[in-house]
Amino acid sequence: MKETKLLDVHQRLGAKIIDFAGFKMPVQYSSIIAEHKAVRNSVGVFDVSHMGEIFILGERALDFIQEITVNDASKLTPGRVQYSAMCYKDGGMVDDLLVYKLNDEKFMFVVNASNIENDYNWMVENNSFGVDIINESNEYTLLAIQGPNSKNVLQKICDKDLDIEYYHFFNVNVAGVNMIVSRTGYTGELGYEIYFKGDKPVVENVWNKVFDAGEEFDVKPVGLGARDTLRLEMGFCLYGNDIDKTTNPLEAGLGWITKLKKKHFIAKDILQKVKEVGLRRKLVPLETEERVFPRHGYDLTAAGRKIGNVTSGTVSPILEKPIALGYVEKEFAYEGATVNFMIRGREVPAKVVKLPFLKR
Repeated sequence: MKETKLLDVHQRLGAKIIDFAGFKMPVQYSSIIAEHKAVRNSVGVFDVSHMGEIFILGERALDFIQEITVNDASKLTPGRVQYSAMCYKDGGMVDDLLVYKLNDEKFMFVVNASNIENDYNWMVENNSFGVDIINESNEYTLLAIQGPNSKNVLQKICDKDLDIEYYHFFNVNVAGVNMIVSRTGYTGELGYEIYFKGDKPVVENVWNKVFDAGEEFDVKPVGLGARDTLRLEMGFCLYGNDIDKTTNPLEAGLGWITKLKKKHFIAKDILQKVKEVGLRRKLVPLETEERVFPRHGYDLTAAGRKIGNVTSGTVSPILEKPIALGYVEKEFAYEGATVNFMIRGREVPAKVVKLPFLKR
């Protein structure tokens, strides 16, 4: 299995290490609930260096990106980030990703760890624009510093003012290291992501400097377990659970990033037809007041029959109630609809609600 440059640090901190997307990753240090609440109430730090960084370079970089992604990258200016997705020719999703515009001829894709090789190969296969596609995923360390006190922590060791807008980034020096600092996040809280290169001593030094700066705010290391519960409270999709090659972005609630008015992109004709004919199913948020734990793969029922399945589920640490995402037939995909979780042979009543689960 692959390792991030911080594995030794995680092990010294007593983290429970699991295999995630072929990487040895910390799933939790103390408890998922405690780490979740640390991010919601103050600040937490995630090592997400397993994510992929793929660079696209060349005069026709934008043309290439317009062809392989569903969003409109022509709206980007240097220093801005865009949430997007790539689709197969049948409309199924290759991956969801972030597009960073560094300049007119250089972009960075940040992709899911489980899809790095597949994404890279898909991009190469569809490169008819003469661009250079460079996978630098093994070179980068990526830390996410998330929570209401994240700015207070990072500003202490950053040489520029961190007043950057959401979905923007800049190059900056943090803890003596040149890096990209962005504001995208996956928790619903104020937060920053830092991308940088360096060997283990450099990476460990940056980690230690972040924690020294955050000591007064009781900063905590946070594992993938709380990362999952945090994103689910906000209703953010996870590739491999809520979206994959069998789902299209329209039924996944990602119509807002699918720009069908673009001149052309892979699967545009299929997605246009899906929109014209109408969805057969849709991803919806679900809540129940019963003391159960909805899990990925559980059936959803209504009117005495199966109507879909759960894709993600947990008991919200903040709301203290079960929440889930799941696909249901379109006739049940409206706020207030009553459906059931099928849990160990018992139907548990649930309702379709409005996202995010955690209201601000």
